[in-house]
Amino acid sequence: MPRITIQNISNKTVEFKDSSKSVLKIFQENFIDWMHACGGKGRCTSCKMQVLSGAEQLSAPSAFEQKMQKAGRLQEGERLACQCKPAGPLLVRVPDQNKLPHITYTD
Repeated sequence: MPRITIQNISNKTVEFKDSSKSVLKIFQENFIDWMHACGGKGRCTSCKMQVLSGAEQLSAPSAFEQKMQKAGRLQEGERLACQCKPAGPLLVRVPDQNKLPHITYTD
């Protein structure tokens, strides 16, 4: 079963079966707090994640992600957790500006 590992949350790993769900939805179903101010609509970039490996396992960038890339709000190697759907294993990080205050992050 494919896994998503969050490197800077103590290498927390979640498994998933359904590749039709977004990374954000998979995190929510596994009780992982992940910032998402716009409700998962791809409008705010608060759910962005740094993809360290497995980028080729993600769906193509959505129109919202492309818009944020053009605006400079998504850098190389960053994706919106609410927009991309994984088909295989991923290693991701929470960017510093998107960290939640009640979670202990590791580096």
